[in-house]
Amino acid sequence: MTSEEEIVSRQLQRASKQGLVLRVSDLDFEREVLERLARVEAKLEMLVGGPQPGRMKLVEDRVRALEKSDIRRSVLDRLMSAAIATLISAAIALHDHLGLK
Repeated sequence: MTSEEEIVSRQLQRASKQGLVLRVSDLDFEREVLERLARVEAKLEMLVGGPQPGRMKLVEDRVRALEKSDIRRSVLDRLMSAAIATLISAAIALHDHLGLK
């Protein structure tokens, strides 16, 4: 038996005598907390980025590029709508002069 197994078996024997109390060794708890903390740190590093740009930085850059193209597109749409409206208004106003009936 290893030393950890001996400790656990002694704790089980004491627990059977004293009641159903079993102590979890602090090392197991610390190890589990440190593993979880390392996972959280790795995920945070992946999102925010360290020396390399993280996912959030890439998403922000993409959103910025989409906003610029959306502004350009809306300006072009407005110009096209104004041109079409002007042509239609001119055609309506000048339909008698152009010979359109």
